[in-house]
Amino acid sequence: MQASKNDKAGFEELRRALGRSRNGFVAIGLFSFFVNLLVLTGPLFMLQVYDRVLAARSEATLLVLFLLMTALYAIMAVLDHVRARIAARIGARFQEEFDFRVFRALLERSTLGQRGITTTSGMRDLDAVQKMLASSAVFAVFDIPWTPVFLFIIFVFHAWMGALAVVGGLALVALTALNQSGTKRFQKQAAEVTRKSDELTSALVRDGDAVRALGMITSAAPRWHGLRHEALSAHIAYSDANGFYSTASKTFRIFLQSAILALGAWLVLRGEIKAGAMIAGSILIGRALAPIESAIAQWGLVQRAFEGWRNLAGLLQQVPAHVERTALPRPKAFISLQQVTALPPGEQMATLRMVSLELKPGQALGVIGPSGSGKSTLARLLTGVWPAMGGKIRLDGATLDQYGDALSDHIGYLPQDVVLFEGTIAENIARLSGTPDAEKVIEAARKAGAHEMILKLPQGYDTRLPASGQRLSGGQKQRIGLARAFYGDPVLLILDEPNSNLDAEGSEALNRAIRGLKAAGGAAVIMAHRPAAIEECELVMILDNGARVAFGPRDEVLRAHLRNAAQVVGPVGPMPVGSPLKQ
Repeated sequence: MQASKNDKAGFEELRRALGRSRNGFVAIGLFSFFVNLLVLTGPLFMLQVYDRVLAARSEATLLVLFLLMTALYAIMAVLDHVRARIAARIGARFQEEFDFRVFRALLERSTLGQRGITTTSGMRDLDAVQKMLASSAVFAVFDIPWTPVFLFIIFVFHAWMGALAVVGGLALVALTALNQSGTKRFQKQAAEVTRKSDELTSALVRDGDAVRALGMITSAAPRWHGLRHEALSAHIAYSDANGFYSTASKTFRIFLQSAILALGAWLVLRGEIKAGAMIAGSILIGRALAPIESAIAQWGLVQRAFEGWRNLAGLLQQVPAHVERTALPRPKAFISLQQVTALPPGEQMATLRMVSLELKPGQALGVIGPSGSGKSTLARLLTGVWPAMGGKIRLDGATLDQYGDALSDHIGYLPQDVVLFEGTIAENIARLSGTPDAEKVIEAARKAGAHEMILKLPQGYDTRLPASGQRLSGGQKQRIGLARAFYGDPVLLILDEPNSNLDAEGSEALNRAIRGLKAAGGAAVIMAHRPAAIEECELVMILDNGARVAFGPRDEVLRAHLRNAAQVVGPVGPMPVGSPLKQ
């Protein structure tokens, strides 16, 4: 597959990374030079044994030659081991340099809803390149140039032996080409089916409760088993094809060594060469063709690495490297949207169109509207997760992108579906930071009204959550997610359906938290269906089909659009006496 012009930047980034290991490759090349030079130890030893030791019947000469041969082979073993260690470190350096870069790119790609490489397959692409760089396939690149040298030496012994060696070498090269063309289709098919199988398995395991409750185990099993069987069949087909060429190349090389030996024996009988040349030729042909055989044997690894290289180049092209931004001071909670239009990644229709608003410190905005009106899109825009396709979003005068990664330090976000990660409750509230600040964790939990609830858990804040199968109620997850949003004292709080799983006590705790945030000079934007969620909001914006229908003081907007408000947030009465929504 040819690299497209659009992927050139990605390929260049990968090549620059390899370039930083240039000294390592030079060292491997230097050690490979001496390793291949020392390969001549065996043939030269055999020549001397046949031509000198046996002819002179000298035991002393044999002992000296044997000790010299032992020393040279020991040196060769050390050099071969050293170059293997260098290759392993080149692969490790490449992976370490790109681990977070690829992970971040995959995360952004997933967040933006782009299709193609999954997180699992993306990291496997990086692993495939790393394994190839650390494998003996790299040595073949440095050893193959020595093949003509060894063939030339065989020609020196006798032209017929050299000709047979060249024909054998060309046959192995042809097997390499056939291996590439014959296994590529099977490898691609196996990779694609495996990806589909892994995705379905992950989805079924992730939502295991729903699968079991809905009785989908029996109905989903045939589809899952079909994909697994198809993946297994594809891998067997690839293994069979690759194994055929590997076995053929190995068998042919062994046969060729014996053929050279037979030809040499015939030439010895004719008196055209000596017996030492016969043995040396057989040894040299094996070494000359070993790199080609190694390349064929590891062709699957090489193919997978090339595929991973292309995939990584495309990924890095789509998601450019992170650029460090000049650190801005902690902003004040001035938020403005100027004619903002949002088009969800991968979609053709805007879900938010020409929306403008302003929010000042100490204010809370309630955003109401029917499902699909654009509320969650607005939440993603305000957090910087999605870029605006048109217009500007500013926080204290600066566009969101000017804050870079520091934007998350100033914004607290509670999504509709709260996801808690493997780790303790404290680590989840602290947003998986290295060592959670206990004081900040407890402060955030108190603001969210979750402190007492957390203390009732088996180990309190140290209760460890598994990656899946977490036994927390929806309300417990939402309170912990709310505490996570408050962690770090953000200036802007964005809550998407914050009380969808909260009871009356939880809703009251939420309102207290919003009052505290406003009193401290912060601001809040609350996407809501239920009226209790916007009790603390001075401002209300009604969205419908991505457009702003109304915006202004809460009571005025709800009074003017009372019927719409009742439809989108439920009946506004009866409310408790003194409630801001009491009409």
